[in-house]
Amino acid sequence: MASIQQGLKEDGFDVSMVKLCRWFGVPRRSVYYTPRKAAPKVKPELAEPIKAMIEAEPSFGYRTVAGLLRMNKNTVQRIFQIKGWQVRKRAVGKRPRIEALPSVASAPNQRWATDLCRIWGGKDGWLSLALVIDCHTRQLLGWQLSRTGRASTAVAALEQALITRFGTLGKVKEPFLLRSDNGLVFTSRDYTRLVAGYGMKQEFITPHCPQQNGMVERVIRTLKEQCVHRHRFESLAHALRVISDWIGFYNRQRPHQALNTMTPDQAYAATLTT
Repeated sequence: MASIQQGLKEDGFDVSMVKLCRWFGVPRRSVYYTPRKAAPKVKPELAEPIKAMIEAEPSFGYRTVAGLLRMNKNTVQRIFQIKGWQVRKRAVGKRPRIEALPSVASAPNQRWATDLCRIWGGKDGWLSLALVIDCHTRQLLGWQLSRTGRASTAVAALEQALITRFGTLGKVKEPFLLRSDNGLVFTSRDYTRLVAGYGMKQEFITPHCPQQNGMVERVIRTLKEQCVHRHRFESLAHALRVISDWIGFYNRQRPHQALNTMTPDQAYAATLTT
């Protein structure tokens, strides 16, 4: 019908589509109808194991799922798109780049990173969580949750990390770096003395540039998205139980793309056999 209208127009006759439909006895709705393509089908034997995995752990993206199920990455991505299972990510604006060494390491115990964050603990109010990670294996080695954000909280997390990695407290055999921000906790006299006493060397990021401590910041964001924001903690004790379980899952079961889909514990174990 549109081609007829165009032909008449070229001959100098401007006829509306309504009039053309009346002349030819054609319903207007059929003129404007556009056939829809049928939604592509996915074989149940492919979709069902993927669905089961993301229902058990909604934070897994298609790359992680493909690696765990030993399936083609592009196939899994296509199934994610068809089924609407894509993990939605919060939009992030552009951040200015700065010249600084990234918080990475080429071997375990070369660089650790630490940071503090706040978590709502119900009747116990705001709680402070201190974390310590190994920047090579991404293992979450030490953590402490308390009602105060004092240096003692960060100290407890660091000492737990030392015990986790070396089995005891004491001066490390080979000095390595401990990266943190310039907050009052990490620059306090008690904390800096303790770090030096254990044979580590502190390195501080540029003020107001948390991206320089990006690895531990990423762990904190993951913890909040996958654990903290999915629960409504009633107390400090409740938060301790839930976070402890999640950290065990993070270290032993959660694969990382940056670690070739190994878990942090597997990545560390691999360094011991090479």
